[in-house]
Amino acid sequence: MSTEATLPTTTSASPTARQVWTRARGVVLAVVLLLVGAVTIAVIGSGTQRGSLDPRSAEPRGSRAVAELLADRGVSTRVVTTLAQASAAADADTTLLIAAPDLLTDRQQAQLHRATQSSGGRTVLIAPSSPSVGSLAPGVSADPALSFASKLSPDCDLPAARRAGTADTGGFRYDTSASDADACYPSDGLATLVRVPAITGTGDTVVLGAPDILYNDRLDKHGNASLALQLLGSRPHLAWYLPSLSDESLTDSGERGFFDLLPSGWLWGTLQLFVAAALAALWRARRLGPLVPERLPVAIRASETVEGRARLYHKANARDRAAGALRSTTRTRLAPLVGVPVPQAHTPEALLPALSAHPHDHGDGQSLHSLLFGPPPGDDAALISLADQLDALEREVRRP
Repeated sequence: MSTEATLPTTTSASPTARQVWTRARGVVLAVVLLLVGAVTIAVIGSGTQRGSLDPRSAEPRGSRAVAELLADRGVSTRVVTTLAQASAAADADTTLLIAAPDLLTDRQQAQLHRATQSSGGRTVLIAPSSPSVGSLAPGVSADPALSFASKLSPDCDLPAARRAGTADTGGFRYDTSASDADACYPSDGLATLVRVPAITGTGDTVVLGAPDILYNDRLDKHGNASLALQLLGSRPHLAWYLPSLSDESLTDSGERGFFDLLPSGWLWGTLQLFVAAALAALWRARRLGPLVPERLPVAIRASETVEGRARLYHKANARDRAAGALRSTTRTRLAPLVGVPVPQAHTPEALLPALSAHPHDHGDGQSLHSLLFGPPPGDDAALISLADQLDALEREVRRP
């Protein structure tokens, strides 16, 4: 046995710090540039860019144009972002526009409906789906099929719709059971704009199937501007409710959980993806069968194999496995030399007496037991010493 097979601390194949940096600097530089660019874009756009349906936004999907037109007609627009502000704004002189009803929890919708149903003002719901529309406008239900029409005709008696003419409503389609409701801009038999009068007082609720008539880039099309100004300008004040994640009402017990926010059918969709992944894994997996030996394309020197395994042991800090491999190999080589069958080479009762009867300089049976069957070494130096002692023992036993 040669001590060259012991664990090396460094080898010629081990990469240096300079080589590691040379290989990785391109990736590091790309990541740094990506982060700097992202931060720069966020800083530049943080002060000016706003979301869709925001009356302060001049973006194509913003609604600043309709807010300015309302201001020219004496209607003040105020943005509110919490449920408390929206509930407090509901009164007879205010139109409350809810930009994203589906983002409200069930508890928020119920509280908002209680605040608006007897306020005497107007509530405008922008593209609510089921069940949001049923909570905020009882008696109105949303059809799951959307309308993709570019423009629709009023076909109703609502004065605002008749004066506006054709408009880009579309989107969600609604049905209502209220006998005094106005169902306008029908698409395939269902209305895309519904006005439901309040049970008591002079207030009403307007359900709009799509937000297109409020967008900056769509306001000048057809009768969009006329319809938007009439729906939002019937009162001297307009409260524009943009639901926010910072709203304290979200922390109430009525907050929706993660699974409540997922669309319906997600469970079946996930199951289908799992089955597809399993079938793809079976398709791409190797066929089961017996192992087939394959001749290596090149000859590998034994020293390279030993060095490679030693590096793996050293990287994993597996001194116990390395010591076990050294002792097992030594016992296998010593057994035939002292007349012990190889199957019994790893049994102390069979191997140690035969070694004790053979002349050597490695002490008594206790020393041999510690050397060949002892505990793993505590550090690398002890492992190297163990390899030297095993090598010396084999040389002595082989000596004539």
